[in-house]
Amino acid sequence: MERGSNPAKRQALDLSRRAIVVGMTAGAVIAAAVADASPRAFVASIYDAYVGKNGNGIAFDSNQMVHRYFEPSLAAAIVKDQNDAAQRKEVAALDFDPFVDAQDWDIAAYDVAMNDKGADKASATVTFNNFGKAKTVVLDLVKIKSDWKISDIAWTPHENPNTLRALYAHS
Repeated sequence: MERGSNPAKRQALDLSRRAIVVGMTAGAVIAAAVADASPRAFVASIYDAYVGKNGNGIAFDSNQMVHRYFEPSLAAAIVKDQNDAAQRKEVAALDFDPFVDAQDWDIAAYDVAMNDKGADKASATVTFNNFGKAKTVVLDLVKIKSDWKISDIAWTPHENPNTLRALYAHS
């Protein structure tokens, strides 16, 4: 044993160091969770899936995935249309990816401009080039509980209807 060494003090010091490390780690996790709760982080989590040669996008192949991204009434319209089209053995009204306004994509980068619309509402204007063609997609966002959801999407340029809600109003 070292001279002047006290096992109880060393153990208390080790516990204090661990508590500091655990506290710092918890603080970082909480800070990341708060940052992830931002509408910008929500939009980035969508568009990051489309960037690069390996960007697979987001598949709406389950009701859960639709409800993950869209507010309840819009999600219900999408799911109903998908189910009705499947029963008729037809293509659903949404026959393209709403996040890129296309069926295929080659996107190297995107830019997001956020606009605060008041308590628990925001819009994000996302610009990018898809196969060299400039695209603008505007996402209207609403916060439900602690999650951001899409309440509508507008595409520019796009033929009518140029919003997701309008697409379902015509189907």
